[in-house]
Amino acid sequence: MSDAADQGGLSRRPPRRQWAKELKVEIVAESYVPGASIAEVARRHGINANLLFTWRKRFGTQKTASAGHAVKMLPVAVVPDVAAPIAETFSEAAGRMEIVLAAGEHIIVGADVDAAALARVVKALSRR
Repeated sequence: MSDAADQGGLSRRPPRRQWAKELKVEIVAESYVPGASIAEVARRHGINANLLFTWRKRFGTQKTASAGHAVKMLPVAVVPDVAAPIAETFSEAAGRMEIVLAAGEHIIVGADVDAAALARVVKALSRR
């Protein structure tokens, strides 16, 4: 390499962008949403799809435990709504999900909820 290039010539590359690990994990989670296009997720975040594939290998669900992340399983119970008639329970609850966090907060979402938005809400509530 010439001295001109070493001293700030035209051949210098711009510095690499730094991505916080939490943001990488959030983008990877968005890429695993059913029906998500990896190319579209990458484009939306201004990254190359190949970089997203690399992050998926590093932070994806299959590698989560080995990447140093603690996997926390929460108990889940499916209970009927005994106060409402059965027909009403099924018609109103179809496509709905209730999430109860460890601190007792309840989140009720419909089938059309955006998974990435829901992940951000659960993450924010679990930090409190």
